[in-house]
Amino acid sequence: MVLNALVNKPNRVVEKQKLVQSSHEPIYYRLPRSKLYVNAYFALFTVGMLSSTYGIYRLIRGKPAGE
Repeated sequence: MVLNALVNKPNRVVEKQKLVQSSHEPIYYRLPRSKLYVNAYFALFTVGMLSSTYGIYRLIRGKPAGE
């Protein structure tokens, strides 16, 4: 069957539960790749906020965006 690789997977709920419950880190850092995801989110958020702040500054100063 074509979908066997997607359907017949081992149940890893107990392993993940032990991993999350044994850690003393904040909940958003407990899973293996969560630090990567959170740091990427913070980086994109920072870039967006700085860009917005710079754009608002340019609007207040009266300078067009193309200059």
